[in-house]
Amino acid sequence: MSKLKTKSGAKKRFKLTGSGKVRVQYAYKRHNLRKRSQQMKRQSRGMNVLTRSDGNIVKKHYLPNA
Repeated sequence: MSKLKTKSGAKKRFKLTGSGKVRVQYAYKRHNLRKRSQQMKRQSRGMNVLTRSDGNIVKKHYLPNA
């Protein structure tokens, strides 16, 4: 059986924490920010932790070697 490859798009979008959780950037922060509320832009700083079920999908299918 061939080696499992990590999806290169997933490498750029997801990071794993030390305990195995999946961190991801908040969405809707790239452009058209003038129409977003200041509260939304402020609360979307930094990174977010995915739910356990979504994180398991990401780790199994997109980051198998991580």
